[in-house]
Amino acid sequence: MADEELLAFRRSWKQELTDKKEVKRQDADPAVRPGSPSDPGESPSTRHQEGDGEPKYVSIASGLLDGRTSPLLDRLQEERTKKQQQQQKKRRHHSTADTCSSSGSSQQKKASKEEKLVDQLIHDLNEVNDIPFFDVELPYELALKIFQYLDCTELGRCAQVSKAWAQLAEDEVLWYRLCLKAGFRPGAGVCDAPCWKSTLRDCRCSHNTVRSNWKSRVGSIIQLQYELGKVLCDVSSCDNFVLAGYTSGDVRLWDTLHWDSPASYLKTNSLSANTEPRPAVSHVQVSSSLAAAAYQDGCVDLWSTETGGPPIHHYQSAGGGLAALALSPDSPTLASASGPHVRLDHCDDRGYWRTVRSARLPKPVDSLLLVPGRAPGRPLVAAAAGESVYLLDPRGEEDEEPRVLHSVYGHPVTCLAVSASQLALGVKSSGWAMHDGGNKIQVYSVETQQPVMRVGSSLGDFTCIHLSPAQPLLVCGNKDRRVRLFDLRSSGPSVVSLYAHHLGVTAVQADDWKIVSGGGEGLVCVWELRAGAKLWEMHNRHPVRHVHFQGSTLVTANIPDEKTPRGACITDDDLTAHRRHRGVISRYDFSEDATSQDHILPICRSNYAESYGYNYNIGLAVPYDMLSGSHPY
Repeated sequence: MADEELLAFRRSWKQELTDKKEVKRQDADPAVRPGSPSDPGESPSTRHQEGDGEPKYVSIASGLLDGRTSPLLDRLQEERTKKQQQQQKKRRHHSTADTCSSSGSSQQKKASKEEKLVDQLIHDLNEVNDIPFFDVELPYELALKIFQYLDCTELGRCAQVSKAWAQLAEDEVLWYRLCLKAGFRPGAGVCDAPCWKSTLRDCRCSHNTVRSNWKSRVGSIIQLQYELGKVLCDVSSCDNFVLAGYTSGDVRLWDTLHWDSPASYLKTNSLSANTEPRPAVSHVQVSSSLAAAAYQDGCVDLWSTETGGPPIHHYQSAGGGLAALALSPDSPTLASASGPHVRLDHCDDRGYWRTVRSARLPKPVDSLLLVPGRAPGRPLVAAAAGESVYLLDPRGEEDEEPRVLHSVYGHPVTCLAVSASQLALGVKSSGWAMHDGGNKIQVYSVETQQPVMRVGSSLGDFTCIHLSPAQPLLVCGNKDRRVRLFDLRSSGPSVVSLYAHHLGVTAVQADDWKIVSGGGEGLVCVWELRAGAKLWEMHNRHPVRHVHFQGSTLVTANIPDEKTPRGACITDDDLTAHRRHRGVISRYDFSEDATSQDHILPICRSNYAESYGYNYNIGLAVPYDMLSGSHPY
């Protein structure tokens, strides 16, 4: 509606209300008649002849009631029909009583008909249960923009106001955004689901089922076995892939979604394959698209998780055996460290791998990490060497020295962790610094490269740190047998301190409600974050060196410290000796629906007359417990 038409409508509306008040006053006072010269309510602007067209305010009111810009014309027509029927009933009721008074001229009848339009408009604006005013004039896209700031509960309440609001609250774009905001179906498009409201409901139900199964230890466990004569050296996992390296030089990749994938067996480079004896694997790393392995002779192989087969990239390090290996989770970037030498390789748009940065640090590198979430072609490496932490950026000059992020003389760095925005490192205090509360954890900002806070106070050395990518939480393990959780929004003491493992904590990870920790005695523990209580635990022979969970899956690895055990030849066909020294990779799946008969594990339905009925099940505290749905003896 143009501004002039709106101003004219407002003036006509005010004049019409004044005329109506004057008519009521004249009805109450018979001395004043309409049309008399002393009638103050009559205005030349409101008089019109029968031959003239409709007044301008009548056409404006008609346009408003027709809802020219509203996509809900059917709804408006239905409401208008109902109101007309109600007004007709009222007119029939009053027609018998007001026959004499309403027998005016035809000009007055036409004026009363035009007044009904204004009355109906005023009734629409003031009636709470009718269509809201913005549904009439506000475009649908703008109303949808307002509704996108509401959550699920508020959208449900708005859907109960009227059919017009219900149509807005049921829009697929709103529920699609809510689904992505909740963390479900990342990367999906609006057209990827027929009903995003149902998709969000199903995802939440599945999420609650998985959480209940985690707490109750209901699920399945699979041990990723390999051939005899091979001792586990290192394990890495990401998404649905599990990568393992062995003392025989073999590298095995498991795809937990497609167990028969041809990429499960990765071929070694020709140099290491022709060497006798073959060098053992020292480090492995895996991402959603790449898998990397470093050998004790200094060779590094890189494979594609989609094709497998021979390596797509291979090089020999200059300083001999590698001390650290890192693979970016979201870009084709590989970093390796051999002694004080650091090398960074990146794949360009044409698929060619090249070295984008190499540097020499003052001391040998202890640990190496790649910062996730970086822009394409801009990787950032964090390397810990002695008591210093360095940052390497490939955009710098070749002879430029690495930037020093942290360095305190005589206080070595014991562990390192990095997220997209923060970097945390454990510092071992000694001498006079032990009087300042003991060992600390320093947290730095990746963007500003400045210290943010310092947390922790322990006499033992920090052995492992994990930064939660979704919540401002830091969880760490210590040699003093405790797992501590810190809230990075405040620099106060630890939120949770758990006595976990009597031989020290070796691996740890946390999310918004649970903590999973591994210890040197081979124990894997799952803790409730809010209650600070242990939910359940599992034990294997060797120390836990790897813990990684995502959604409904958990991967743990017990890696032996002795790669060449004495007193037993594991190359022989001795299952007992082999099982004792080989190491174990366990994968837990908690996506089973315990309420469905089809998803109950076979051991839970067994009457223990079969051989597999005597196997241990993680869902049972005692192997002979009876479960609902199991067969009677």
